[in-house]
Amino acid sequence: MHYISTRGGAPDLGFADVLLAGLARDGGLYVPSEWAPLPPRGSSYAEDAAAIMRPYVAGDIDDETLRSVCVDAYETFRHPDVTPIVEIGDGLWVQELFHGPTLAFKDLALQVVGRLFDVVLSQRNERVTIVGATSGDTGSAAIDGVRNCDNVDIIILYPAGRTSEVQRRQMTTIDSPNVHTIAVNGTFDDCQDLVKAMFADESLRDDCNLSAVNSINWARVMAQIVYYAVGTQHLGGKVDFSVPTGNFGNVLAGWIARHTGAPIERLIIASNENDILSRFVNDHDMSTASVVPTLSPSMDIQVSSNFERLLFEMNARDGGVTAQQLNRFRSSGKLIIEDDVFEQWISPTFAASRVSDDDTLREIGQVYRDTGMLVDPHTATGIAAARRCRAEVPVITLATAHPAKFPDAVAKATGVRPELPAQLADLMERTERIHDLPADLAAVSSFVRSVSRAAG
Repeated sequence: MHYISTRGGAPDLGFADVLLAGLARDGGLYVPSEWAPLPPRGSSYAEDAAAIMRPYVAGDIDDETLRSVCVDAYETFRHPDVTPIVEIGDGLWVQELFHGPTLAFKDLALQVVGRLFDVVLSQRNERVTIVGATSGDTGSAAIDGVRNCDNVDIIILYPAGRTSEVQRRQMTTIDSPNVHTIAVNGTFDDCQDLVKAMFADESLRDDCNLSAVNSINWARVMAQIVYYAVGTQHLGGKVDFSVPTGNFGNVLAGWIARHTGAPIERLIIASNENDILSRFVNDHDMSTASVVPTLSPSMDIQVSSNFERLLFEMNARDGGVTAQQLNRFRSSGKLIIEDDVFEQWISPTFAASRVSDDDTLREIGQVYRDTGMLVDPHTATGIAAARRCRAEVPVITLATAHPAKFPDAVAKATGVRPELPAQLADLMERTERIHDLPADLAAVSSFVRSVSRAAG
């Protein structure tokens, strides 16, 4: 398998080089040269993961190494099914993606990705500096995935004051010399722009051997395809998925699963008040607005990076056209999609709903009253959207975070304050290590150079 850039101006790479590169040199995102059909169901989640990912790593990771990575990664999860599925109403299901070490769906990919970094870097005797932006959960999951990697330094940028306390502390209390966190005075979009700008600085990129773990890294998306395949197999027929959505990576993995054979009818996009994606699906309007802080901070995003990969497919894989559209979007704040392309690619596949904070609290309360289950605010947006958009087939909502990551919102809606699992029970007493910086490229780049061991 080889990989091509969505903007058409970077060299094709194999999987290992794509893993380490993250962002393509032309600013694009890597996608596989072809999509691999989904294989038959295996005997366990780890076996399914290895089988689904095998074609995408072919030529760089041998089958036994990949299988070992997957088995080792998913042994860190607290539930034997890894992503158990629970019925919450007639035709409404929840797939729990929060049983990993940092209590969020990002663990399902990043426990694998961290181990793949270790494999590739050990083979090459190289060191990398990972820089990433997080709206809440990616940072802690990425840190946990690589905190024991000798050949990796990791620097995570997050918007100061715009994550939950649990999310922040899961990043800032890790006492490992290769882990660094930056509280950026700005929004997640500011953090994401800083990361992309650092990758565009070829001197910094080469000196520090920059790499990425955000969903701009193809390996993240690749590993997320698995739970869609497992979910459809569990119910044994056609289903819709409702996905709490910010950066579009999770929805994109569902689109890939659908495109490669999973019996998924529609993907329901659940937005909070930062509703650029739901406006796009419902009103054909993809125009940016100011980021509004909400009860579901991981979705407080206006520029959804992973939409670029779907846009590339919509453009018949023409990187030049894709690059022109995205340059216009960056300068004007509005992405133009022709009506016939929209009707072919968006209308048959996607539905969407915008869920306010008040609606989110009502949904958390309703689920608790109906089932006794506590759900976090992100999951609640997904369930609310599932109720509004459901059609003839069952709907699986992806439960993307443990309710204890957002105890204030859950307690406000239910009167019950969810407790952290035992391994995180002392999280609030742990010492934090935080670096406060402005949303300034020079300041952040200087910090990255100062802590990167790859820079010598």
